[in-house]
Amino acid sequence: MKYAELNAKQKEIYNFQKIAAFLADYGFNCIRLSHDWKGADFLALHMPSDDVIRVQLKARLTVDRKYENKGLWIAFPVKEDWYLLEHDTLRDIVGERTPALENKA
Repeated sequence: MKYAELNAKQKEIYNFQKIAAFLADYGFNCIRLSHDWKGADFLALHMPSDDVIRVQLKARLTVDRKYENKGLWIAFPVKEDWYLLEHDTLRDIVGERTPALENKA
């Protein structure tokens, strides 16, 4: 299967399966939502601790004001690796290392 040949919905499903498999190794059970709930595409339940995080799934690193101060986590791939960070922490890291956020209104 060639990822580039998938449509947008198929890519979202594919990416969910990839991140869910990755997170399973860390004790998470991922539940895909049929629609965004409080900004989340899926819930990740940490089985050992019973913690639940709301995750917005992206095809690339994304920082957006609409995700600020909501307790959302952002999951995104870089090549073959997956990253999962709390959005506001990710925003701060990006802001410290690049001017990309300086001109955003």
